[in-house]
Amino acid sequence: MTSVYVDDEERAHAFYTDVLGFETRTRIDLGGALFITVGAPGQDVELLLEPGDSPIARQYTRSLREAGLPCIVFGVDDLRAEYERLRGLGVVFPQEPTEQGPILTAVLDDTVGNLVQLAQPLG
Repeated sequence: MTSVYVDDEERAHAFYTDVLGFETRTRIDLGGALFITVGAPGQDVELLLEPGDSPIARQYTRSLREAGLPCIVFGVDDLRAEYERLRGLGVVFPQEPTEQGPILTAVLDDTVGNLVQLAQPLG
């Protein structure tokens, strides 16, 4: 399991499941806070949608965003097709598909404070 700090857990959950296609693995109401994990179908790794309201989390996410750095990278089989699918759903891409040596990458805005990179090996 790995964490991604998010501005809003409910919006993050909707984006990562309804838009990116992840499945809900855990959803527990802790009485004022949510514990939500999602994962790609068929994969063991889970992504914890971590509340990003602590000073450390705010500084971390702000610094990454100001530097234009993604908080996480997801591998995809066909980046150009995924880019078109996500754009059709209204996803904003600060970086369109770009060849970077042996990989094709794109960067999207996850709507909850983060940049996320998609990557596909070429060849």
